[in-house]
Amino acid sequence: MVSNRNALVAVVRQELAEARGSARALLAAAESARGEAQNRRRLVRDAYATCLSQLTAAREAARNDVQRRFQSEATRLAGHLRGLATSSATGAAGAPWRLWSPSEPDPGTRPGLLRIGSITFEETAALPALIPLLDAVHLHVSGPSPQVDDLITGVLLRALGSIRAADVHLTVYDPENLGGTLAPFAPLNPTFVGPGGLGSLLDDLADHICRVNESLGGQYPSIAELAAARPGPRPEPWKLVVLLADRATSVEMTTAQRAQLDRIVRTGVACGVHLVVRGLALEDDPTVERIVVRDQTATCDSLGTLEIKLDPPPPPERIAAFCRTTAERLQAGPDPARLADLEPAEYWSESSIHGLVAPIGDSTDGSLVEVPLGDDPPHALIGGPSGSGKTNLIYTWLGSLATRYGPEELALYLLDFKEGVSFARYVPGPRDPGWLPQVRLAGINVNGDREFGLAMLRHLGEELRLRAQAAKRYDAGKLAELRAEDPGGHWPRIVAVIDEFQVLLDGRDAVADEAVTLLEDLARRGRSQGIHLILASQDVAGIQALWGRAGLIAQFTLRIALPKARRILADDNLAAAVIPRFHAVVNTESGMSGANRIVRLPDAGDRNVWRGVQRRLWRDRPAGCEPPRLFDGDAVPRLPESLRPSGRLPSTVDEVGSSPGAVLGERIDVAAQPARLRLGRMPGRNLAVLGTRTGEACDVLSAAALSLAAQGPAHFSVLCLDAAAGPAAARLFAELPSADWYDAGDVRFDLGPRDVPHYVIGFALDAARDPGLKKLLSDGPEQRTHVLGWWRSVPRLRDDLGGIGARFDTIGAWVALDVQGADLAPLHPRPGGPVWYPRPRRALFFDRSVHRTPEIIIPYEVNSDHT
Repeated sequence: MVSNRNALVAVVRQELAEARGSARALLAAAESARGEAQNRRRLVRDAYATCLSQLTAAREAARNDVQRRFQSEATRLAGHLRGLATSSATGAAGAPWRLWSPSEPDPGTRPGLLRIGSITFEETAALPALIPLLDAVHLHVSGPSPQVDDLITGVLLRALGSIRAADVHLTVYDPENLGGTLAPFAPLNPTFVGPGGLGSLLDDLADHICRVNESLGGQYPSIAELAAARPGPRPEPWKLVVLLADRATSVEMTTAQRAQLDRIVRTGVACGVHLVVRGLALEDDPTVERIVVRDQTATCDSLGTLEIKLDPPPPPERIAAFCRTTAERLQAGPDPARLADLEPAEYWSESSIHGLVAPIGDSTDGSLVEVPLGDDPPHALIGGPSGSGKTNLIYTWLGSLATRYGPEELALYLLDFKEGVSFARYVPGPRDPGWLPQVRLAGINVNGDREFGLAMLRHLGEELRLRAQAAKRYDAGKLAELRAEDPGGHWPRIVAVIDEFQVLLDGRDAVADEAVTLLEDLARRGRSQGIHLILASQDVAGIQALWGRAGLIAQFTLRIALPKARRILADDNLAAAVIPRFHAVVNTESGMSGANRIVRLPDAGDRNVWRGVQRRLWRDRPAGCEPPRLFDGDAVPRLPESLRPSGRLPSTVDEVGSSPGAVLGERIDVAAQPARLRLGRMPGRNLAVLGTRTGEACDVLSAAALSLAAQGPAHFSVLCLDAAAGPAAARLFAELPSADWYDAGDVRFDLGPRDVPHYVIGFALDAARDPGLKKLLSDGPEQRTHVLGWWRSVPRLRDDLGGIGARFDTIGAWVALDVQGADLAPLHPRPGGPVWYPRPRRALFFDRSVHRTPEIIIPYEVNSDHT
């Protein structure tokens, strides 16, 4: 039994030893596994740490990049906002107090925003804090009294300093301090309302709003829209009402007063009534801007939660200086309208189908005075002594018309008989190549050339005839009907301005008689065809040719009289005698008393100001708009290059005609056409230039020869028998393509046959004393030889033709320079000779095959050393 027990113990011990061995092996294995796990955990921990550090670095880098991007964006937006603030609060509305001064708004601009302080962001510099007021909102300000009152004072000063003084009226309700809060504004003569006056003040404001709404008539939503649509001063001034009350006052308001205040809040802004309120509760409304003041900072509705650092109050001396200066201006009355004030909101936006309406200035109350031209009144008469502003008035009127009516609606014909260049500003010049697109013709320095005025009236008479024919085709009684029936036609209204028109009618001669006849026809029939006359004069008392025609003067129902004007208005109308300088009387009832309107005229004489307007109009001119015809009585036209041998040869038969034409000078007409002499194979086709003015005689002969040479093959014989004409004759000889030269020692008049026309150009032919000249004049034209010669007097020509009793049949055309009309009697079909008063650089041209009476021409400049 003992042996069994020992055997069992041995077995257990062995098993236990094996178990221990296995346990040790497992333990060793466990220790090994634990080490590997620790290694794995360490690797994971190290990788996580690395990733975390990288993520942190990445997030930090991303944060820095966003910061840079945000900073850049903030800087850009800040610049944007600063630019917007500068344009929204210009001049007095936004300038710092140390730089502050009143500023006049540009015409047609609306009030902008007003600065009350600045806004500071962490990332950007301070930006101005701006709030709206006029034409936008009411202001409700709450907070500590001193700071609120300073804020209101600054807002009022900025608002009043950035608009015209007459465009706003200030009312102050201050029952606590009896007006002392805003006492510095007392020189502006505001309306101060004391205790107990709130109810009547609110009633007056409500009545004013009702009246403004009636004037708007539903056509415009607000007085601001009406002011923007109509040029000139604001139709109604703003009413800026400051209500300064303590909290107890709001409790004392009656139910009726509260309802009236609520109505004003809802409807006031559209009618130009604005409240600036402290201490009274205002109902919530889109037109109420609330500002909450906290010591030196504030917040407002339009800027949300942004904190505003308020500006300090304006310096008292700024307020005093502004109010004193503004009060002086108000006492002196509003400034007269500027030329820019007369401009429309949009150029060339008007139609002239029913007439022309344009302002020329403003009345004493600041409203613009418009002057009509159309079916009634059709024509205007302007009068005023020298220095009264007649030219300035014409400038103003033309500028106002030109900005409203484009070249398709208005055509201007301008004539100035003064010794000046009033209308030169409207045509191309050496300093400015632009011109006024509506101008078709301008005449300056024409006091010695009444014939040009007559030519313009003839041109207008022809235009009247064409329009009457077109109206007859369409069965139209007036221009409006013609334009409606013929929309594709070109029928602008024509306005002809003749300054110092009495010069055209002076004297009892054919020019005056025909001019009066044409004027009467244009005045009587022009109204229905859209042709309007504006006649201006210093004094018309002695113009018998005008006042003797009652039917003519009666057509001028629009009268404009300048200070001290005579005979423009009716005899019992003395308004012109009492008006001051820079004013005029506008009367559309033929000058009758009771129809006067007094207008203050702007200064339109500044050429630089006008040049800017004209340059804009010129840039916008329609395609095909031709520059105007300028006739300058003091200018000498040059022979066109196309009329010289090296110029352009004529391309049509109509240009040359059936026979060559010698150009002698420029005709005094609207088209500036050359005066031509046809030289065909008929008896008498010769030319005699008569007079002692050597330079002009040489120019006439040279122009004739050069123009003939430019028209085709021809041969010339140049005879120079006077030393003074030698240089001109030599230059002519050098320029002619085929010519022979003869001087005093070698004079020959050859009548041999020619294959081409032969022209004998004789300088001082009266010195030849050759009997062959008479035969050449008589027989030459039939053999294609023509004499164009200069004789220094009519008697010398007569001697060459046979002496006393000689006939002038061989001289079919002549040009007279400084020869009196009576001396031309032998060459003129009218007994006693033509009515001719010689003057420099003018010549009398007569071609018996064309003319019934001679015409005045301007010899071309060919030899510049003579002019």
